[in-house]
Amino acid sequence: MSGAVDPGRRRVLTGLAVATAFSILSPFARSAGVDYPFTLGVASGDPLPDGFVIWTRLAPVFNAVDGRGGLSRAVPVRWRVASDAAMTRIVKQGEVMATARFAHAVHVEVAGLEAGRPYWYQFEGLGAQSPVGQSRTTPQVHALASARLGFVSCSHWERGYFSAYRHLAAEQPDLVFFLGDYIYDSSYAADSGKVFRSHGSGNAVSLSDYRNRYALYKTDPDLQALHAAAPSVATWDDHEVQNDYANRWSQDPKIAVAQFLKQRAAAYQAYYEHMPLRASSVPKGPDMRLYRRLDYGRLARFHVLDGRQYRSEQPCIPANGSHQGHVAANTCSDLRAPGRTMLGWQQEAWLDQGFAQSKAQWNVIAQDLLVAPLTQRDLTSHKVGRWTDGWDGYMANRSRMLASIERHRLSNPVFWGGDIHSFWTTDLHADANNPDSPIVATEFVGSSVTSDGPPYDAFMQIMPLNPHVKFFDSRQRGYVSVELEASKMLTNFRVITDPRDPAATVSTLKSFVVEPGRAGAIAL
Repeated sequence: MSGAVDPGRRRVLTGLAVATAFSILSPFARSAGVDYPFTLGVASGDPLPDGFVIWTRLAPVFNAVDGRGGLSRAVPVRWRVASDAAMTRIVKQGEVMATARFAHAVHVEVAGLEAGRPYWYQFEGLGAQSPVGQSRTTPQVHALASARLGFVSCSHWERGYFSAYRHLAAEQPDLVFFLGDYIYDSSYAADSGKVFRSHGSGNAVSLSDYRNRYALYKTDPDLQALHAAAPSVATWDDHEVQNDYANRWSQDPKIAVAQFLKQRAAAYQAYYEHMPLRASSVPKGPDMRLYRRLDYGRLARFHVLDGRQYRSEQPCIPANGSHQGHVAANTCSDLRAPGRTMLGWQQEAWLDQGFAQSKAQWNVIAQDLLVAPLTQRDLTSHKVGRWTDGWDGYMANRSRMLASIERHRLSNPVFWGGDIHSFWTTDLHADANNPDSPIVATEFVGSSVTSDGPPYDAFMQIMPLNPHVKFFDSRQRGYVSVELEASKMLTNFRVITDPRDPAATVSTLKSFVVEPGRAGAIAL
């Protein structure tokens, strides 16, 4: 994929180039007294057989101090959906108001389209036109059409360029999953030696902080190219709010619950404003429904989880009261307490119901973390234990989830995850403590887009303690691309040469196949 630019990729780049030129050439934008308003590009998401969401945000001054993007009054925005890339055959169109309430973001739920085919869309406002984006409806309910998919996570602006997004866009996926840490709330110190391109501000806390952090990330041309190339499905991890937060608890014990919930409300609001989400996800204060199901014909059901908002307080909290993740001794009873939940009881019941009702050939559980148990050593004390901020801190919930898969005889379950900045392939056993128990599901975790990986040598030393881990590598940044057919799932771990190089090339680190009716990945 690092060779010649394919036509689809060229079209995306051309659209972005045209949009950039428009800010200079358009007499309409100039006469309206504002700069080019579509600085953050376009996106689509959460597709159905008859439609999808299309998104943009008008922000002529994307980094305005007040977080409003340089606008205050409501602006009418026209939208068009066409059956061709040249936007000549218009099949749907309309007008919406971009208002200050959502920072002049618009979310249009387009319906009434044909199933299983591409469409193109564009916005117009303040006398300017947006880039053209490509989306795609999902196949008809009973179709078994193949799919080209991708998933990504953990893109820290300050740690490098988003070349991974560009290369995934070039693969022309049908659907892309963002599995968390789309932005980073935190910033590195200027003298840390870790800043390749600065956030230009400190840690995000207020609504304007979060809005401007998203806007900054959205100006990245590779991120814009990926969003313009394919519809996406997004969920979050922790850095969309704060590192290692759990439900209503900040990682910092000095921050009161009421204060943290105000911060969470601001973060959730900005997340909604910048993602192609349906109205069902409009936040209500600090609460926002993000877990959902998406069917891709009969080929796949995607169960998209929220692993942050509803979880129980983290286990084995040290004397200083910190909620920050750490390696806790296996003897800590909190790790296994049956009354604790990662997903919250309502989401657990919803997931069990989704497993019970699924008629799909493949069931993909798309979420933010490594699900497999991992016996590891604290990097400072070298004591053996379990990481408290992940699924190992919520073992009973994991057991209930895997038992649900077994009970409903769920067809071909595969977990996808991120967060840990490394590639993993694991077998998920019915009994996490017994490697001889049946393999219930397969797991693939993708590396980060830019964020630093955990120490490779230290983690390799613990692999003998974890025989269910079939592959691990934390040395390279990248993404995961998946070719899904009724008869097989081919998963490719894709790596870029250097996140500090905006022209980084891409290659395949490792590939795996999962066959129907046989849990566990086969290395190619």
